[in-house]
Amino acid sequence: MMKNFFDKIANRTRIGFLAAFFLLLVAYILTFISTQKVFTQDYWINHTNEVIHSLDNVVGFINKGEAIYRGYIITGDVNQLARYDKSIISTDSCLATLDSLIEDGTHQQKNLDTLHQLIVDKFTRVKRIIYTFSAARKMTPELLEGNKEGTIRSTDIEAHVKKMQEEERGQWLNRSEEASKYNNLVRVLNVISIIIAILLTIYSIIIFNKENKGKEEQSKKAKDFQAQLEKRVEQLADLNKELINLRSLEKYAVTGRIARTIAHEVRNPLTNINLSIEQLRTEVPKSETTGLFFDMVVRNSERINNLVSDLLNTTRVADLNFSKTSINEVLDSAIDFAADRIELKQIKVVKNYDDNICGILVDIQKIKVAFLNIIVNAIEAMDDGGILTISTENINNKCVSKIKDNGKGMTREQLGRLFEPYFTTKEKGNGLGLANSQNIILGHNGSISAESEPGIGTTFTIIFDFT
Repeated sequence: MMKNFFDKIANRTRIGFLAAFFLLLVAYILTFISTQKVFTQDYWINHTNEVIHSLDNVVGFINKGEAIYRGYIITGDVNQLARYDKSIISTDSCLATLDSLIEDGTHQQKNLDTLHQLIVDKFTRVKRIIYTFSAARKMTPELLEGNKEGTIRSTDIEAHVKKMQEEERGQWLNRSEEASKYNNLVRVLNVISIIIAILLTIYSIIIFNKENKGKEEQSKKAKDFQAQLEKRVEQLADLNKELINLRSLEKYAVTGRIARTIAHEVRNPLTNINLSIEQLRTEVPKSETTGLFFDMVVRNSERINNLVSDLLNTTRVADLNFSKTSINEVLDSAIDFAADRIELKQIKVVKNYDDNICGILVDIQKIKVAFLNIIVNAIEAMDDGGILTISTENINNKCVSKIKDNGKGMTREQLGRLFEPYFTTKEKGNGLGLANSQNIILGHNGSISAESEPGIGTTFTIIFDFT
């Protein structure tokens, strides 16, 4: 019995809700239609005001132009003619605005055509008067008669403008009377809407109280799950960073082994070549040609040896002289070393330093070299007038420095090979600067990474532990 009773109540509630929803929908539709009528009326009010204002501007520019040309006739100052031409241009602009505003009104369009003809006739007469005065340089009976006719034309224009304004106001009054008929209907619909809204609110409160408890439980479960998911994502991001650092270290170690192997395999033949050249110098008769060839072999042998030495230096664990310093001071010093390049290319340097950042334990000179290589690389990647942004901050008890440029950027493939020795995107680069910077930073148990987007720029991120 109780179940049937509640089912009946539920069914009646559904029917009542649907009926109220239908009535509310009808009321809103009628209200929408009425509101659109009001919006239309508002549009025509603005339209009428704009037309009347533009007509006033036409009369104003014509009167201003007439005053200017009369001033020219009185003073003979030719500079007044340029001002008169500007008044003509302003008048034409106002006429063009009026043409776009009343393009749908056939009667007003005819009035505008008549106004345009009157204005053209007046400007033509004024130009004739100006031409005649410029030739004679004195007042003549013809000029006086022309001025009189110009005054008559101005009076005709003003009368025609007033006529157009009165017609525009008459159209607005007709539209206003039509729109006012909907006011009472809007009031009735608003009252009905309020009553229906109150009934729906009461019904909604009843339903809300029944379902609110279940929603709160589901919301709590969702928040707990979201918190766990965010924690897992953070853990995954940390693991990914560790993996990237491990790969960098592994890559660095492999490169070092290859470099040492190459150095051993290359320097032994080079030594034999150098000894053989010295022996040949003593045995082969001296001449200009043989001396040139011997020098060429020695010079290229030395070049190969220097290249091998540079490669070893980029992969060799250097001896470090640690001291505590501020990362901000090291960056400022590196910027000072690159000051000539910055000034030459007119680079704007933006510093976003954390003034309260703690000190770090580093080899100041070597870290300065590492930063300088990155800064120079950023400068060379930008066009003249680029922006170099350098920032420092404390993130999760880590000293984080970022060097950002707005240069040409790099592709994903270039970014993957960025720290490889002898890899470079520059025409005259040797590809060892960034490799050496990575060597120094890894030697400090730090990390370096880069993000880049073609056409946007590149950002280097260097992280050290605080002391």
